[in-house]
Amino acid sequence: MSGGRAGQLRSSGLRPGWTTGACATAATKAAYTALLGGAFPDPVEIALPRGERPAFALAVEELGPGRATAGVVKDAGDDPDVTHGALVRATVRAGAPGSGVVFRAGPGVGTVTKPGLPLPVGEPAVNPVPRQLMRAAIAEVAREFGASGDVEVELSVDGGEELARRTWNPRLGILGGLSILGTTGIVVPYSCSAWIDSIRRGIDVARAAGHTHVAGATGSTSERVAVAEYGLPEDALLDMGDFAGAVLKYLRRHPIARLTVCGGFAKLSKLAAGHLDLHSGRSQVDKPFLAGLARGAGADEELARRVEGANTALEAVQSCAAAGVPLGDAVAERARAAALEVLRGAPVAVDVICIDRAGTIVGRAAPAGP
Repeated sequence: MSGGRAGQLRSSGLRPGWTTGACATAATKAAYTALLGGAFPDPVEIALPRGERPAFALAVEELGPGRATAGVVKDAGDDPDVTHGALVRATVRAGAPGSGVVFRAGPGVGTVTKPGLPLPVGEPAVNPVPRQLMRAAIAEVAREFGASGDVEVELSVDGGEELARRTWNPRLGILGGLSILGTTGIVVPYSCSAWIDSIRRGIDVARAAGHTHVAGATGSTSERVAVAEYGLPEDALLDMGDFAGAVLKYLRRHPIARLTVCGGFAKLSKLAAGHLDLHSGRSQVDKPFLAGLARGAGADEELARRVEGANTALEAVQSCAAAGVPLGDAVAERARAAALEVLRGAPVAVDVICIDRAGTIVGRAAPAGP
């Protein structure tokens, strides 16, 4: 890999990796080459959308009657990717004349069961860009050997069904395994692009299901609170995590009538202060800001100083609650205002619920919209 983003990553000390789509493309190209020529290229080189041409070592080579299987172990680089180390396999068989490239889901690769995703219901969960990459690789091999390029490609991931339980796939209606993902072929460490993409697909699925109310939760406890408050179905729940901005920006372009933002008080105090990434490594609780909100909610100077000097945001809100000062509501209201600012007049009403670690509601703001 060379140039551009890859060079920036190397200079930062972070090692980029490869998407499942890139690994599946390499395995597919190697398997089709072996099916036509009787030998597996190892390593096998592929072309990525931005012009990179990485080479992949093969971990599996199996040539049988009418089929060839190749496997590549996914290397996600320095990204904490759930699929790092997974073995991605492609089995290629000759297809009917004129059929083109037909994709099948093998063990560990999911199948789409709900509308709203960029693939029809019933299709293997192989996203559009990886499909394009594999079709291009097959066409390249077909030209080399003078073949038609009419093939069936069955993709599988060892242990993929178990790994998928640690992803959004079950909630999105992708059942039976993982998705074959990637838009550039390259995994950018700590970009969390897969999580953000899952947020977007979650909104797409909720819209396709006709839901008019969704909840973005920062964690499992806040998600349970949102369900208890509103009885929302699973496919109306967005595992927002730290990515408040990703939820709000996508809803700005693809609105749903109502959004509940539910999360821990400390994280939502960051949203209230204008931060859209709530991760502790990328934003911090602003205690002088909280002290200012406490003053506005009726705190005297002694209490405001205690808020500013508190060890944690939770200590600050608890001190105010004991004094009858609704700091939790003030934070929720400012978080709602921050969310509406990002939505920029999109037809989305927003309400906010702040909780403590036990799931007790410590502040809330009623629905409001443009």
